[in-house]
Amino acid sequence: METTPVHSLSFSGVVSESKRIVRANYSHFVALSLFFLPLAFSIVISPTLRLSGQFFTADHLHNFPPNLHKPLISHLLCILILYILAFCAIGTITYSTYHVFQGKPIKFFTSLKSLIISFFPLVSTSIVIHLLLFCISLSFLIFVGSIVMLAQNLGFVIDHNSIHFMWFSAVVGAILLAILIYFQVNWSLAFVIAVTESKWGFDPLMRSSYLTKGMRSVSLSLLLYYGVFCALMVLVYTNSALFYLRSWPTVFLTTLCSYFLMMYMLMSTASNTVLYMYCKALHGELAIEIAEQFAYINLPSDDEKVPLIVTVAAA
Repeated sequence: METTPVHSLSFSGVVSESKRIVRANYSHFVALSLFFLPLAFSIVISPTLRLSGQFFTADHLHNFPPNLHKPLISHLLCILILYILAFCAIGTITYSTYHVFQGKPIKFFTSLKSLIISFFPLVSTSIVIHLLLFCISLSFLIFVGSIVMLAQNLGFVIDHNSIHFMWFSAVVGAILLAILIYFQVNWSLAFVIAVTESKWGFDPLMRSSYLTKGMRSVSLSLLLYYGVFCALMVLVYTNSALFYLRSWPTVFLTTLCSYFLMMYMLMSTASNTVLYMYCKALHGELAIEIAEQFAYINLPSDDEKVPLIVTVAAA
């Protein structure tokens, strides 16, 4: 009798399942993850360019004639292209992971065609997320600034160079970071929902907040796991590149770090898709989908092989 695999609703369960899916279709996912490569390369080299004084800042551009503002326009155009390629990677990788999880065959060009439907929901959802995070951050800073101004009006003397004000600023920054992480955790499935359910705007955010109930600790673990690794990789590369500036080890390090960062972006996208499926299972929606699919399929006779049913159990 064939055993039924049981997947644990935990961080390790999500990561192991996403690794299994990627390894089983390695060439397919690596080809799709190439959309992430320009973004990974940009993230890797940007800190080094800034620290080495080879990056134009806004202050420098103000001192140049109008015809030399073109580097700024080129920079903004480059950012736009990176965003578009990143959306292509997220859309195609999410689509492929979703279908592999359901046991459906995947093809490279079919995944690319899925962008016709998923690209606009991804872009609109991203715009809404960025606007909301900006408004949340601005509202919080205005609130803190109002408290500081009120304290000054009440007669308190605030020395902006004192150690106490520095600690106050650090605490404010930590609170703001915690607030942003909280919303990121609640909206971690928004892009997956935009692809798999063709929702856009505020709907994926509300849907994600509902699905992540009971799984927010797993979502937070995934966010920290991939985020901290990427940050450490960029930090190590920056220190090494500045030491070997303009030498062949820098080229090797840039290529190596860009590749690993690209692969971790791939795994992060796949893990969020697996987390989405696990969240649906936790809320009983996955069983409903399976029942609806089998409602249109004739059940096999007793002497035929019974379809394999994957059960998901909480840890």
